[in-house]
Amino acid sequence: MIKDITIGQYFPGTSPIHKLDPRMKIVLTFIYIIFIFLCRNFVAMGAMALLLLATVLMSKISPKLIWKSVKPIFLIVLITSALQLLYNSDGTVLFEWKRLHITTGGVYMAIFTTARIVVLVIASSMLTYTTSPTLLTDAIERLFSPLKVIKINVHSIAMMMTIALRFIPTLIDEVDKIMSAQKSRGADFETGSLIKRGKAMIPIFIPLFINSFRRAYELAFAMDCRCYQGGDGRTRLKVMKLAARDYASLGILVLFCVGIIVSNHYLTAVI
Repeated sequence: MIKDITIGQYFPGTSPIHKLDPRMKIVLTFIYIIFIFLCRNFVAMGAMALLLLATVLMSKISPKLIWKSVKPIFLIVLITSALQLLYNSDGTVLFEWKRLHITTGGVYMAIFTTARIVVLVIASSMLTYTTSPTLLTDAIERLFSPLKVIKINVHSIAMMMTIALRFIPTLIDEVDKIMSAQKSRGADFETGSLIKRGKAMIPIFIPLFINSFRRAYELAFAMDCRCYQGGDGRTRLKVMKLAARDYASLGILVLFCVGIIVSNHYLTAVI
């Protein structure tokens, strides 16, 4: 299960999605997420899902990787959908037992909520799958550069965010190695009461924190050895420039967003 988590990983490629300007990809992802929450019916949600499917196909990211990004949230999706199914009383009653009522409105909301969460996770994952940590740092810094006017160190914030994102896969691998080592010594993480399983996790967290601090120290020492002094006066190997494909991508997304607004106005809302 630990190995299946792909959050923060980057998969190199030469697809049109990989070649998009990282600043534009961040903006597109942000707009996409906003309009996912603005979807009020299945037509709008289906249109956004089709747009995401086209993006995944163009990126040439393996469907197995996409599935791995969804698997860790399966329990959250299941609980959220069950709550929508049981506590939504709109529509025709399909099943009734004592105080338990399952209605058509509850079924629709459960499906709609599941689709929304899955689409959100995949869309967010596509940003890190197709953008290297270095370019992501530069893009965040450029987008938030106006904050320098009020004396906010944008470069440091962008660097911290990207380092944190970059080390998620490393920490996941570390947890998997520690768990394998503890299991070889007879540790049991899957049976017993909740308190017992919580105590069994202590031998994992202690070495994980120690290794995390050690990696942070090594990273800081390596940056000092390379005379890193922050973002002032630094040059970049790759200069980011918006191309025609970036504006075309923005135009396509804007058309879909307009379609969502129209569908929300003229079609029956699920929520």
